[in-house]
Amino acid sequence: MPDEMNAIKSLPDISFIDNKDIDQVRQEMVADYESFISEATGQTVTLERSSVHRMELYAAAAQIYQAMQYIDRQGKQSILKYSYSDFLDNLAIFKGVTRNPATPATTTLRFTLSAERDTATGIPQGTRVSTAGAIYFATDVYAEIPAGSTTVDVPATCTVAGTDGNGFAAGELATIVDPIPYVASVTNTTATEGGAEIESDDDLAERVFLAPGAYSTAGPEDGYLYHAKAYSAAIGDVVATSNQAAGTVDIVFIMADGSTPGEEMIEGLEGYLQGKTIRPMTDLVRVAAPQEVTYTINLTYYINRSDSAKAVTIQAAVAQAVADYQTWQRAIGRDINPSQLVHMVMDAGAKRVTVTAPTYTAVDATKVSALQGDAVISYGGLEDD
Repeated sequence: MPDEMNAIKSLPDISFIDNKDIDQVRQEMVADYESFISEATGQTVTLERSSVHRMELYAAAAQIYQAMQYIDRQGKQSILKYSYSDFLDNLAIFKGVTRNPATPATTTLRFTLSAERDTATGIPQGTRVSTAGAIYFATDVYAEIPAGSTTVDVPATCTVAGTDGNGFAAGELATIVDPIPYVASVTNTTATEGGAEIESDDDLAERVFLAPGAYSTAGPEDGYLYHAKAYSAAIGDVVATSNQAAGTVDIVFIMADGSTPGEEMIEGLEGYLQGKTIRPMTDLVRVAAPQEVTYTINLTYYINRSDSAKAVTIQAAVAQAVADYQTWQRAIGRDINPSQLVHMVMDAGAKRVTVTAPTYTAVDATKVSALQGDAVISYGGLEDD
């Protein structure tokens, strides 16, 4: 979790109903009833547990407590820590921030003729190309293969917004859905990337937190982080550093799914950050993918014999914990920490864990860890408690 979200989540909890629960409301209503009737009649009145009046008060307390929950929620929706969904959208607009919509993946397509021609060959805008499956990319602009040439590169966008269009390696898009005379083949020259689902509540809350940094023209760190995340919901962790003497600002980032950004995404973000309303005139902004520090995973875990009935469930949970660790570890500047791996595997139900890899490794603030090969997870069997 980025530092900004940690700061939000770590704020003190607030209750607009003084943390009352249903039992407290019941007790207060019964006490108020007994006090009022006793005062009115001059006789001490105590409601028995089976009293019809007590049951009526309990029924009313349920409705009153529900109304209190609505009041508590209403108050919390004006606070960034608790706000969600449409409430968060309305809160964000006060900082000039709107939720990023789902965006489609992009790539570059290369169309190739069967032979050179004496005239130009047009590639209509919207020409579709697909993979072996049902994912389609359409060209963004009209393009031409000049006379005497055989190829042209054209930017293209997935026809469906979201992450489904991400991750196709160069060469995987090779089926022309809309045939063009004289065009023999097509292929994507870059991996498809940049597709993102609609921005999550956590990501939007983080941008709202960073938004004040974007108001300054002095080029603060928060401002660059805000604008980088505003460029695309597909962008994940971002780090900005600067060399004040040289007047340079270096931005490194990874994608929201933890993958390394491709050249098109890097160039797109760099161009966006060069905007006159974003980049101070004195800053030279450079954008790149972070350098990677590789590590491996090799561990053996054991399960308590008393947990033998759920050993299969624990084994599946351990495998998931190792996968979750890889996701947790993939943050820029986060040291490679085997203790966290042990903690997560133990939480999954293991009795003990022996880790031979990774070893603790400090990671520079602008670098990111990367798993090399597959994780090796060995089950050592049951042990006495």
